[in-house]
Amino acid sequence: MVIVTHSGKFHADDAWAVAVLKIVFPQAEVVRTRDAARVEAADFAVDVGAMWDPATGRFDHHQKGFSGARQTGVPYASAGLVWKEYGARCVSTLAAAHTGHRLSDEQAAEMAYSIDADVVQYLDLSDVGAAKNAPGGYGLSAVVSGFNPNWLDEQRLGYGGADDAYRLSQFTRAMDLLTDVMTNAVKYRVGVLLAVEQVRQAQVLEEGRVLFLQNGAVPWGQVVRKEMPELLFVISHNIAEQRYMIHAIPVSPDSFKARADLPEAWAGLRDAQLAALTGVEDAGFCHNGRFIASAKSYEGIRRMASLALEALQQQRAV
Repeated sequence: MVIVTHSGKFHADDAWAVAVLKIVFPQAEVVRTRDAARVEAADFAVDVGAMWDPATGRFDHHQKGFSGARQTGVPYASAGLVWKEYGARCVSTLAAAHTGHRLSDEQAAEMAYSIDADVVQYLDLSDVGAAKNAPGGYGLSAVVSGFNPNWLDEQRLGYGGADDAYRLSQFTRAMDLLTDVMTNAVKYRVGVLLAVEQVRQAQVLEEGRVLFLQNGAVPWGQVVRKEMPELLFVISHNIAEQRYMIHAIPVSPDSFKARADLPEAWAGLRDAQLAALTGVEDAGFCHNGRFIASAKSYEGIRRMASLALEALQQQRAV
């Protein structure tokens, strides 16, 4: 099996698309060329060939009249075209390889849709000129573009075989980076999926206002925000560091605004100072942002949770 994409400068959309196909078809050979005969003979033609036809493995978006777009209106480039067809299979493959968990078809499709929304659509937007990279040039598209040889590399290597070989090696490095991005995105989502029941079954304390998780590494934010509106704090056991934590609950995944903050007087205090103020002998610290604090013992963190709730009640009574 042969996957063809264009030679010359590469972008994040074609590198992502080829990486997806290489995950789904690991024995496939990757060839970078613009030779029409080789493109025609390939099993997959990505970002080259002037044709979009998934049934025959054609995933180009440069042809005249192309208007493929998501239901949201975000246009497709090659990353999105390949992901639309093979994203769910890619997700299933990565989940099995890196977590040992077999996803249902529905779960794989949902994760693929989520990764498209979080990552893939921005690669497409950048490629078609509809969106800029992140400030400072460190959006994913810009990072991948940086793997291309610059004029100093070309001057050193010359043009022809050595230059082509170096560019292919750089393209492979970019694919490896994007494969890591995909893998991490899948591992995170599988972790969230498997954590749901643990969070739902966790012990509820303080008349339903505090949740206790015995393993602090379990991701809890999504379930708590969606299903447990009455909770104000989460306490957890950080097994690796052998301490207990109390967390404020963010109102959204990308916000520091919380349902309730830890007491203002705790902000920035550590060890003896925090212990003296709270009366909790093994108190560790409270972040200056008042969204997390620690104690060495379960009894200590329970006391800090009670104090935080008392302070909040007094504040609301004023």
